Amino acid sequence: MSNGLVKLDISNGIARFDVGEQNDKRKPEKKSAMSKKKKKKLKKAKRSELRFFRLKARKKLKSANPEVRIKYKLEKTKRKEAWLIEKLLKYEIQKAPAQINDPEPLTAEERFYLKRIGQKHKNYAPVGVRGIFGGVILNMHLHWKRHETVKVICKPCKPGQVHQYADEIARLSGGIVIDIMKDNTIIFYRGKNYVRPKILSPEDTLSKKKALEKYRFEQSLESAKHFISVLEKELEDYHKHAALYGKPGDQTARTKFTNQGSNAKLNLVDNTGGDATCSYETVDYRDERVTTKGYKSSIDSGDFFSDSAPETEEDDSEFYDDDDMGSQSDDIVDSVSESETEDRNLRT
Repeated sequence: MSNGLVKLDISNGIARFDVGEQNDKRKPEKKSAMSKKKKKKLKKAKRSELRFFRLKARKKLKSANPEVRIKYKLEKTKRKEAWLIEKLLKYEIQKAPAQINDPEPLTAEERFYLKRIGQKHKNYAPVGVRGIFGGVILNMHLHWKRHETVKVICKPCKPGQVHQYADEIARLSGGIVIDIMKDNTIIFYRGKNYVRPKILSPEDTLSKKKALEKYRFEQSLESAKHFISVLEKELEDYHKHAALYGKPGDQTARTKFTNQGSNAKLNLVDNTGGDATCSYETVDYRDERVTTKGYKSSIDSGDFFSDSAPETEEDDSEFYDDDDMGSQSDDIVDSVSESETEDRNLRT
């Protein structure tokens, strides 16, 4: 089957069919197929790149050195903080020029009267996590249609944020602040010469959806800043610990034990700078003698045993006698040599 154009020509009273040039639709299909292959290659390249960066990040997170782990987390949170600040810049709106509004001054009696009316009435406009957006001002104007006062309840609200809300709402709505109560409630009066505007929600305010998005970004930015402060403190503590006790990867250790054949040495490193060395020889069962060397130390032994009284030679002589010990050692050596000769005779 070939695709072509067929025209009906009626001229001179004769019907004729003209076949035009054929349309080749396969060529663009080939181009689209080539573009699909290129797209697949690009996708594979991106996946391999992402895989490489993920493996690199995984190595840093599972590193044995705590300094590497803390620094990686700190860099990541700082990058997130910069990204959040850029996002929040999109939600900033330029404030419109302030409208000329000259409210009539209120006396103390009128303020007290309006405060009591606002406390008794149940009409209110809430300010939630989204903050002040167009819907809050619209609700206030709808309440002012039938009431002179309206309560604005701010929950949740940080300490000191109520006064900022009061100033901002008064600028946008044109109302008068009568009182700010302890439970973060503001009472607004519409004014004596109140005229309902044509546009109830001002132009320089966010919509309900955008206000919620802004709140989420602000919340994540606050948590990122807190996490950065925690990580910086943790890094400082690690550096202090490393300065006092040394890093875990250092070759120098506090105690070194070397064993060479039948001799063994134990070297102790003191933090104050003094070295205490203790050298001794292990028992060799082939020899009949056991030799020991004394304890050598640059630290005075009196520092360790200051409470105990020094022992005299007379006290030692009461418990041990040199002649008795010598005779006992000779008897032991003779018995050992006799047992060895008996074993040899039995084997032969």
